[in-house]
Amino acid sequence: MKTVFMGTAELSCASLERLTTDPRFSVAAVVTQPDKPKGRDLKSQPSAVKVVAQRLALPVLQPAKARDPEFIAGLRDLKPDLIVVVAYGQILPQTILDLPVHGCLNVHTSLLPKYRGAAPIQWAIADGETETGVTIMKMDAGLDTGPILSQRRTPISPEDDAQTLHDRLALLGAGLLVETIPGYVAGTIQPRPQPTDEASYAAKIKKEDGKIDWTRPAQQILNRLRAFTPWPGASTGIRTTSNIQLLKIWKAETVDGGGQPGEILAADKSGITVACGKDALRILELQREGGKRLKASEFLAGHPLRPGDRLA
Repeated sequence: MKTVFMGTAELSCASLERLTTDPRFSVAAVVTQPDKPKGRDLKSQPSAVKVVAQRLALPVLQPAKARDPEFIAGLRDLKPDLIVVVAYGQILPQTILDLPVHGCLNVHTSLLPKYRGAAPIQWAIADGETETGVTIMKMDAGLDTGPILSQRRTPISPEDDAQTLHDRLALLGAGLLVETIPGYVAGTIQPRPQPTDEASYAAKIKKEDGKIDWTRPAQQILNRLRAFTPWPGASTGIRTTSNIQLLKIWKAETVDGGGQPGEILAADKSGITVACGKDALRILELQREGGKRLKASEFLAGHPLRPGDRLA
């Protein structure tokens, strides 16, 4: 089956590799976002998908906009049977959705209709969900509103953060994709409409989402810490003699305790215990701005904190 693959983020790579290693599919081209400047020197860097495509010696197309008429004409010349889209990063126009014989399929990392949108992995963890999954969907003009072809579930463990769940869902989605396509093309898997009454939206993560609000319950803070690890990270501030210094929290656990939100209740070898809106959070690993990631006991050896100090 002649296929065009559209993806950009690291999440996409597992699906691309599965398609290229399955003899039932022939990937005619890979479409990804243009190279972007990254790092301190702002050197132009390829997307994760482009790196994989080049390693696999696949043709790569990088239109600035998916609506570009010249790009669409080139896509039409390829005459794909199917277009697969995984974390591409642009809304596709109807002309592309209608172009392949079998339409466009999308791998989405939630159990649709829950968590439509840009950040389903992070918000599922932040909301305290204990289960999520992947959905193979036939795309329409809406935002993750197309009919469902198949779904697969996975538990969210208390140890999961956004990175570990991302990696598991990427593999789960890739496997389900290659299982689903043959049945869909043969007509044995029929698209079914999403139940709109269960729909929710997962907005794009912003840097400020990682700022800890100590008035929240400790469990909610911990969920958000896991959700925003590794990016943007969960951060708080501590006042020094001259300014407020940023602290990034890497690992923590909930414990019993009470006090004013943000108040340090204890600071010893077991960790830094901070009062929350309900219960308390014991910080186990943290990082000072510009410093190294340290266990709390190591941090306290060079940056002593006392009960009664405040984080903000």
